[in-house]
Amino acid sequence: MQIKTTQRFHLTPVRMARIKNSGDNRCWLGYRERGTLLHCWWDCKLVQPLWKSVWQFLRKLDIVQMLDPAIPLLGMYPKDIPNGNKDTCSTVFIAALFIIARSWKEPRCPSTEEWIQKMWCIYTMEYYSALKNNEFMKFLGRWMYLEAIILNEVTQSQKKSLDMHSLISGY
Repeated sequence: MQIKTTQRFHLTPVRMARIKNSGDNRCWLGYRERGTLLHCWWDCKLVQPLWKSVWQFLRKLDIVQMLDPAIPLLGMYPKDIPNGNKDTCSTVFIAALFIIARSWKEPRCPSTEEWIQKMWCIYTMEYYSALKNNEFMKFLGRWMYLEAIILNEVTQSQKKSLDMHSLISGY
């Protein structure tokens, strides 16, 4: 499902060259490498800083994984990872993939700040959904540590401008 949506709505330079019968299948993000799906979502030098930030974030949560593109792009996790960690990783990866998709044809690096803001939006929506569906303990299990790390990552001015405060503890 995930890869099908990616291929349908985010056409890579290789696919666009085939559609338009042109020979220009190089990455439009500025490095002129062959623009395959894997390159645009994972290997490109402009998206690598974001993925490094994502893996550092997961290390802070003590979820150390291999730097394997199959995990965030296809959702294929190693068998030894607990389900709770898979849920946490999926949330982090969805936010990163959303930010990469939003800056798809722009020759700029997707920023870590945009990624953290997107994770905060997901956090807020899941908070209110958990309250409505009486699943607050499940929400706490996933977001207790994530919330603390997200709030530590942003500056005080960002917290004020984006109205970021803990929904779990109220501070």
